[in-house]
Amino acid sequence: MATESNPALASLPSNVREIIELANQRDGAIPFRAKTAHVHRTWAGTFTSLPELYIQPESVPEIQKVVRLARHARRRVTTTGCGHSPSDITCTSSWLVNLDNFNKIISVDHLTGLVVVQAGIRLYQLCDELDRRGLALPSLGSINEQSIAGAISTGTHGSGIKHGLIGENITELKITLANGETLSCSPEDKPDLFRAALISLGALGIITEVTFKAVPAFSLAWSQAIDLDKRIFERWDKDLWSQAEFVRIWWFPYMRRAAVWTADVVDPVDLKTGAVKHREPPTSYYDSWLGYYVYHNLLALSRWIPRITPWIEWFVFGMQYGFKNGEATRISAVQPSQKAFLLNCLYSQSVNEWAIPLHKGPEALQRLGAWLQNLKPGDPGYVEHGIPYSAEGLWVHSPVEVRASDATVYTSREANTRPFLDPTQSDGPTLYLNAIMYRPYHREPTYNATERYYLGFEWLMRELGGKPHWAKTFTATQADLARWYGEDFQRWGAVRESVDPEGMFVGPWHRRYLLEPIQSDKLLPLEEIQQTTKEVPARQGGGIEVIGIQNPVVPN
Repeated sequence: MATESNPALASLPSNVREIIELANQRDGAIPFRAKTAHVHRTWAGTFTSLPELYIQPESVPEIQKVVRLARHARRRVTTTGCGHSPSDITCTSSWLVNLDNFNKIISVDHLTGLVVVQAGIRLYQLCDELDRRGLALPSLGSINEQSIAGAISTGTHGSGIKHGLIGENITELKITLANGETLSCSPEDKPDLFRAALISLGALGIITEVTFKAVPAFSLAWSQAIDLDKRIFERWDKDLWSQAEFVRIWWFPYMRRAAVWTADVVDPVDLKTGAVKHREPPTSYYDSWLGYYVYHNLLALSRWIPRITPWIEWFVFGMQYGFKNGEATRISAVQPSQKAFLLNCLYSQSVNEWAIPLHKGPEALQRLGAWLQNLKPGDPGYVEHGIPYSAEGLWVHSPVEVRASDATVYTSREANTRPFLDPTQSDGPTLYLNAIMYRPYHREPTYNATERYYLGFEWLMRELGGKPHWAKTFTATQADLARWYGEDFQRWGAVRESVDPEGMFVGPWHRRYLLEPIQSDKLLPLEEIQQTTKEVPARQGGGIEVIGIQNPVVPN
């Protein structure tokens, strides 16, 4: 596909255009499916960028061609799926590769459960394809829009202490490196590359193929009830997390209540005989478009009158779940697993999620609640929060998502199955706390509410021994992360340097969190650096536009 047959590429710099034309003359049978004038936007609209080229390859040779051309054109390469991360990790002004058209099931072995897929397949597509074959993923997060490569590359997790990260069932990966070569890796073959690629953060190459172990398709019988958070804390170390295979909680700090969702696998014999039947949960008008827009507009109103935020929480979630506590609020359903796990994320949002030891959960939530409510000694629920920032005049959104997992069940360093950058505890269960701030109609909350909330939240998470979720918003530095991950951080960096010494897959996000602070004499030859940012008007989607440039020290 030379520029004569693709006029859009005529806007490229002449040297880049010539490289593409020469490559197409040499291997024209391999398409270069690229276009210009593409606007890349994260799912939440938090960040945007304008890549020089937007490329959608459909085969491994096409992916290899992209990488070879990028090396000759001296361009950085970034890979994206749905852009569900609210951070700028996928933003680039260089070449952006999207694998939505590289999304096939390659093979399925029903005897072993091993499934091989192209890395661009979205989780919802994968779940549907597996279901048609009588199979399923053992666990899922709350959404299914991500590509499988994106989900594993950022450490996506599920909800239950019998499961860890989504990537724990992966047995082999194939990845196209900066030299254009595609390598396989597994716990037995190139184990360091495998452990680095399990959470690669897009900095090692382009993951092209994923082999994982599926399980027989299953359904979940789940139920959900609302109760006072003090009762949740009382059960925390008893049976709260072991009462079912899957457990997740939504905590409402102003009401001091929590919704507890539990689910267990249904015996397939019961489904087959009709002893148990699929059924949907009861719905209210808040599950309809009316409820959606009522809540959305109340959130928008709270930008101007922040003090009504606790009232909105009481009203909206009372209408949704009920104003009582205990069994009177319980709802239940029986659904196929790929449907039961899902959660509607509703609106554009910023999210800040950290992983801490599971046993520190009650302390974390009680201290966070005391801080957010400005509780004083003698107030009900008061504890000494210790957070050195004022929450006076700060009003935040709900809920805080509370989930647990245990990566030690199936993975370990000794077996070469634990990712180097796994944020979970290496010696027991992990608790994830996810602090959400909505952006109604793509507008940030006023009075720097998000920044103030996350400042106190992160301070507390750090003190409790936490690490941030890689796909979310956080302010940790490279020095912080290097200290928290120790030798594993260094080993991940050594793998990155060995497979991409020129930094073809390195951008501003990676420099900020994974590499040493920027110095002009230490920039990598193909590294993209951030030149500037600018605010995008809300009527155009809002958020921040990230503008980068290739390493200016090395001529293109």
